[in-house]
Amino acid sequence: MTRAARRALAWLRWYVTEFTGENAYDRHVALLRAADPDAEVPSRRAFERRRVAGRYGDPRDGGYHGCC
Repeated sequence: MTRAARRALAWLRWYVTEFTGENAYDRHVALLRAADPDAEVPSRRAFERRRVAGRYGDPRDGGYHGCC
């Protein structure tokens, strides 16, 4: 595989993971570690549950930030 093809595939992988939100947990952990190396890091499952609840939860409970 040529260097240009590897670069294109790496860019495509980055784009898809950013678009789908797959990197959100990794970014969250990196930010927590940068702010406080001893901070408790939630599991991926707990992080995803909180993220989904915040996005689609009941607005009366402080959830649902909406899509726009």
